Amino acid sequence: MSAAARSAAIQLIARKSPVATNQCTKNVPALFGVNVFGLDQMRTALSESAWKALRSCMEHGQELDHALADQVANAMKEWAVARGATHFTHWFQPMTGSTAEKHDSFASVVGGKLMMEFSGKALVKGEPDASSFPSGGLRATFEARGYTAWDPTSPAFLRETTNGSTLCIPTAFCSWTGEALDEKTPLLRSTEALNREAVRLLRLLGDDKVQFVYPTLGCEQEYFLIDRDLYFLRPDLIATGRTLFGAKPPKGQELEDHYFGSIAPRVLAYMQEVELELWKLGVPVKTRHNEVAPSQYELAPIFERTTIAVDHNMLCMEVLKQVATRHGFQCLLHEKPYSGINGSGKHNNWSMATDCGDNLLEPGRSPEQNMRFMVMLAAVMRAVDTHADLLRTTIAHAGNDHRLGANEAPPAILSIYLGEQLTDVVDALIAGTGRGSERKRETMRLGVSVLPPLPRDATDRNRTSPFAFTGSKFEFRAVGSSQACAKPNAVLNTIVADALAHISNEIEKNKAAKGLQAAINDVVVDLFKKHQRILFNGNGYSAEWHAEAAKRGLPNFRNAVDAIGNFGSKKNVELFERFSVLSSKEAESRMNIMFEGYCKAIAIEGQSALSIARTMILPSAQRSQGAVAQSVAAAKACGVDVKVQEKRLRDFSARIESFVLAIEDLTAQFEHAEHHAGAPGDHAKTYRDKVVPAMVKLREVADGLETMVDDAEWPLPKYREILFLQ
Repeated sequence: MSAAARSAAIQLIARKSPVATNQCTKNVPALFGVNVFGLDQMRTALSESAWKALRSCMEHGQELDHALADQVANAMKEWAVARGATHFTHWFQPMTGSTAEKHDSFASVVGGKLMMEFSGKALVKGEPDASSFPSGGLRATFEARGYTAWDPTSPAFLRETTNGSTLCIPTAFCSWTGEALDEKTPLLRSTEALNREAVRLLRLLGDDKVQFVYPTLGCEQEYFLIDRDLYFLRPDLIATGRTLFGAKPPKGQELEDHYFGSIAPRVLAYMQEVELELWKLGVPVKTRHNEVAPSQYELAPIFERTTIAVDHNMLCMEVLKQVATRHGFQCLLHEKPYSGINGSGKHNNWSMATDCGDNLLEPGRSPEQNMRFMVMLAAVMRAVDTHADLLRTTIAHAGNDHRLGANEAPPAILSIYLGEQLTDVVDALIAGTGRGSERKRETMRLGVSVLPPLPRDATDRNRTSPFAFTGSKFEFRAVGSSQACAKPNAVLNTIVADALAHISNEIEKNKAAKGLQAAINDVVVDLFKKHQRILFNGNGYSAEWHAEAAKRGLPNFRNAVDAIGNFGSKKNVELFERFSVLSSKEAESRMNIMFEGYCKAIAIEGQSALSIARTMILPSAQRSQGAVAQSVAAAKACGVDVKVQEKRLRDFSARIESFVLAIEDLTAQFEHAEHHAGAPGDHAKTYRDKVVPAMVKLREVADGLETMVDDAEWPLPKYREILFLQ
């Protein structure tokens, strides 16, 4: 039945054509943000004074007073209802890696009549049940009360469906006792810390104009598409997001013909609708293209304020998945859905901007601008080197383990790529020479004309670097494609805030004795010297780099379990508490949740692998074995020489025997892991050391069987089909 379904699915795919969206693209500027209650809509709906007050709250994260909240809520309701909304929801990001929402209608019965109402209280605060969300030990299951609070830095938006619309209000999520139960709250706290320390440092550098500094983000999103008729025949994809079995196909990505290739009509129609939906939601997506692996694609947005960009990336993942179903596809966001070909990441392009419109990581034309840039560069170097363990933890999960460290993605060793020209400048400052300048004998110091201009894109890109400077930003390339990017950015904000505070402290301590310029120069050069080991412009995939990194003392956490344990270390907890990003309890809870998430992911994969192996692969292999045995016996009875066929049969039977033994071994290892839980970290190590190797062995034998079983008997769509039939 499975093999027949596979054949039928292939025939259906052959008859499919692109799906028309019936949406007009003639006026994209008018379309952009049409489903967002943004500044323009607010200005139209509110009084001038209310609009200015709200804008101040949105830009600086201030609280709304009750009167203003009521005005905003009523205007928001009127706008949403006019566009077909009947319900609203506080849209938040619990520690599940996805979003959550509970819908309430605007309906209220007044004097026996149904009225559509929405109060400021309902806008600003909600109370969803928090009992079943991950808490990592912050509270017991019976302690169910949780609160959502509107994040005014991120505008409300409408989600359209076939039968109406829902007003979505981005919110933070916390427990009754005030602990953060989500990913957004630490991000907001870290943004405040970064702003505080950046403004303080800019004041010391002589900038009195900047009032506010905020991180910016552009998230490139990679994903795979598979036809849904094939997807539903792969229980492993349905349950885990990746294929647990699958032999290498005759053609993979060897020809390198998919990257930037012509986009298939069905896929292009899908991409066009995704862009339309995202534009309506105010998500500034700009780029679309084929990625390296077959059936892999990418879209990328224009940079935004990080708190908004994080929300937009969550929306992007939701829209990618929802639109896919209308086009007969399934969107796969797992980091490694297919073995043997490239996986997917989410390149996290991070920088800092001011309310004056300056990018603090963009090299300037004047000595003063370059001085500021070099100070910020020194801060990032210190942040990544000092807290490489913590930054590595933010990308640690079961899915990313399949991708990090392979010759397709950044290594698990964190290093910074600056490019040759900028590295030369850093080296010259460390050496105290004028190398790279026309006045070669003059000592290079910050803030003087001897510092050469640093144009954008002065060097090539290094795609093997996990943390690369790309002209005006740093690209953190190790973030996984399925991840909520709030955690990596919250940590990145925090460690840079820590570095900025260190620089300010050193300048304040030494400026009286040395003078301001000398104090600035000395602290920056000192940081370059201390953290030069984090710089690496070479091939991050090479074995030589691993050896070199070990000599430099750079940490190398090769898997998620080893990395996760660092999150709750004394050093990292003190960092979080110093900048009021996470309390010690909140930090410990997140570490426990990451361990639990790893265990659950591997447990689901193990159970899925056993089910497929026992009920699908083994029966098909035995049927094929029986057919071969009957054929050999019949030929032998007729006096035909069947020595080679008998050898093939023995080999076939031996593989089936090995497969049964592998099933038994995985069963035993899985039961051992289930019954020897222990502390979260120890439990995760058991799954890593026992269950994962047993799953790898089971797959190895199964993939060998796939090459021997009668194609008409094999129950699972093969790689040659799921990668190329679209």
